[in-house]
Amino acid sequence: MNILLFSIIVGLAAALVIFPISRNKKPVKKEKKNNLTGAMIGMVICTIPVIFVFYYITNLDRNFSSIWILAIIVTAIGAFFATGKERMIKLVLFLISLIVGIYFLSAGLFNADEKYQSSKMTEKTEIESFDEAETPASVPPKFARNKMRKSFGQVPNTSFYELGNLQIQKVDGKYVYIAPVEFSGLFKWWNGDVTPGYFTLSATDSSANPKFIKSEMSYTPSSYFNKNVERHMRSSFPEYIFYGDPQLEINDDGKPFYIRSYGEFISARNGFKVEGIVVTDPENGNTKNYLIKDIPAFIDGAVSPETVSLQNSYFGNYVHGFWNSKFGKKDVKLPSDEGTEANVSPIFDENGDMFYFTDFTSPKEGVDSMLGYSLTDARTGKATYYTGNLEESYMDSEGALEIIEKKFIEKKWDGEMPVLYNFYGEASWLTPVLDSNGFLQNYFIVSAANPEISVYANTPNAAIKQYKTALQRGGGSVDGTSNAEEKQISGNVLRVYKEKVGDYTIVSFLLNNRKSYIVSSENNPLAIYLKEQDKVNVTYQDTGEAFLPVTDIEIDGLE
Repeated sequence: MNILLFSIIVGLAAALVIFPISRNKKPVKKEKKNNLTGAMIGMVICTIPVIFVFYYITNLDRNFSSIWILAIIVTAIGAFFATGKERMIKLVLFLISLIVGIYFLSAGLFNADEKYQSSKMTEKTEIESFDEAETPASVPPKFARNKMRKSFGQVPNTSFYELGNLQIQKVDGKYVYIAPVEFSGLFKWWNGDVTPGYFTLSATDSSANPKFIKSEMSYTPSSYFNKNVERHMRSSFPEYIFYGDPQLEINDDGKPFYIRSYGEFISARNGFKVEGIVVTDPENGNTKNYLIKDIPAFIDGAVSPETVSLQNSYFGNYVHGFWNSKFGKKDVKLPSDEGTEANVSPIFDENGDMFYFTDFTSPKEGVDSMLGYSLTDARTGKATYYTGNLEESYMDSEGALEIIEKKFIEKKWDGEMPVLYNFYGEASWLTPVLDSNGFLQNYFIVSAANPEISVYANTPNAAIKQYKTALQRGGGSVDGTSNAEEKQISGNVLRVYKEKVGDYTIVSFLLNNRKSYIVSSENNPLAIYLKEQDKVNVTYQDTGEAFLPVTDIEIDGLE
């Protein structure tokens, strides 16, 4: 009813402007009057369906500001057919609509400062160190999608459906990929009416198998007419400004909901700033809206990845206005396009909260140095920009992918979804490596500041453990800033093994408690004098590894 009423109002207004109202002073025959009235009615009848079909197909917001192009066309036609004072009035209307149109078209040239302010981020140096006791959500989407496709036989009436968009989220405390089953065409929707459910797959365990969850959905992105979830959301909130595609979110009971971000234009009809979300129950179509501060707890990705990508673009490009972003490019930094969802990559912190990761690089061609990186809270949209250690030059995500390509050039393996972590105080890229068929082969870690330090292993945790050793052997220091508990122990040394690496020595030793420890002479120079039978006091990180990292060691007789 809303779209019909909107179409009637716009159609009547358009017909009144186009149709000349005033006539010359000569008497008009009744028959001619009837013809004019019939023509007016005919124009209204023709205009209303055109408006209705346009807004129904485009799903455009039904604000009167959205008809600015139509206003220019209609007032121009009306002025052309009008005469006398009526022509002057309609010419004025045409000029006003033209000025409004020019303002809308040029808004992007003048609201760059507003866009930058709306996307301004809190600045910090480095993210917190990763807890090696945790497992990063590092199963790549391409691999997850391949596994789901191979399990599509679990879906009833398989020929009716196809796999929908993949997204990561936390469900009942576990990190999983979610992908709805979608209709594969109009006639399949006509015959099927509802989709049967969705797939889930662990985002941390590459050996896990997909599970098909039965949950019938009527309102979906692949449904047609009024059952299309985007059109249904628009019907419920006709004036809302939506940005980004609808995404499926699952609550802890396994019930699916479609969500979509809405907000407002920065100025005119240009730019976007998120305000909240619309949530639709795909089973019955019940639709509600929530402000960002009131979003239900089970929703992880309230702010769409498209919105975050747009905000990153504002922050990186418009630091000194629009024209600087095109010509001088002072302080301009370009967000990476290596993300898995709309050029951003969703990751989770130690509290299980989802963030969108993006690294920024120089606009200068041929430079793979990272200028910084951002993490945007997926529930609130608040972002933090990390400059990294300004005394070091960090490699960007593209550079990390190039290293992987060269490392496995003979096997033709490639990296996907590079994400920057703080492993043991070292900014490091963790990247899943896939073969040409999209199957996961290993996990690759490379230092962002020292690309010569790299490792790979079958699991992310195994790669992290190897990476610690690689950092020590490479002469680097292992910062004890992880979430592993720091402990102390005293004992006698049973065995010692020393290895010279560059300017430093790596010392591995076994205590009489039958546990092994590892220490670098870079942080503890006296460790090179350690020998069997020495009594030592050791401060170490209880990481659960075979060789526990030592942060401090005291050798009796040398202190």
